[in-house]
Amino acid sequence: MENKTSIISQMPSRRATYAFMEDLFEIIFPVENIATSKQEVKSEKQLITDLSNLIVPLFSNDTTASNHLTQKFISEIASFRQMLLSDAELFLTSDPAANSLEEIIIAYPGFYAIVMYRISHFLLLQGIPILPRLTSEIAHSRTGIDIHPGATIGHPFFIDHGTGVVIGETTFIGNFVKIYQGVTLGAMAVKQQIKSVKRHPTIENNVVIYAGACILGGNTIVGHDSIIGGNVWLTNSVPPFSVVTHKADIHIRDKSELNDTINYII
Repeated sequence: MENKTSIISQMPSRRATYAFMEDLFEIIFPVENIATSKQEVKSEKQLITDLSNLIVPLFSNDTTASNHLTQKFISEIASFRQMLLSDAELFLTSDPAANSLEEIIIAYPGFYAIVMYRISHFLLLQGIPILPRLTSEIAHSRTGIDIHPGATIGHPFFIDHGTGVVIGETTFIGNFVKIYQGVTLGAMAVKQQIKSVKRHPTIENNVVIYAGACILGGNTIVGHDSIIGGNVWLTNSVPPFSVVTHKADIHIRDKSELNDTINYII
């Protein structure tokens, strides 16, 4: 059997990638505070150097290709900022616990995951290997939110709480979509043979997906302006303006009817 595994001799450093993403975050959203002085925030020139150092080994040390991609990336920072601010504004209007855009930018894990996704998605579209997935994994390890850089996500986009959210590679999400913790947008099957096939669902504009919902399959389309309730398991398409709910079979009785007391220790 042919061995399809290839190893790039010079892999991007996880530590350097993490440092670059943190510095980039500070440049996109410069926040002055006691702990971070202006002198500690890296300049755009230094950021260019750091990104180039990450990319060059991935293109067999072709500095021309690396410099082109680096300059293109830096030129998009203003666009990133505008798009991400629209995401943050949706957080502010959607979450009654949010007090300001500043709070969302520096303290909300869902927003941080979206920032990392939008950057990793751009890197992927430029044909840069490994680095996009490494970038998305930084957000995953920090927030518990796993968004594949290959997913296509409109804006603004809102993730509340976020822990346990999984968004697969071929997922398509429209604009003004809101999802909550524990949501899975996944595939019906996991096989290497279907790698090039759309395996994950399409979520149209203005959809709300509540906690624990699992929506699977590349042919599954959630029509615009729909609401998917908590714990729903969905493998079929639903038309626009649908409300999909899961009814749990819950039994309640007086515990005095039990012969022995049951103690749950967690």
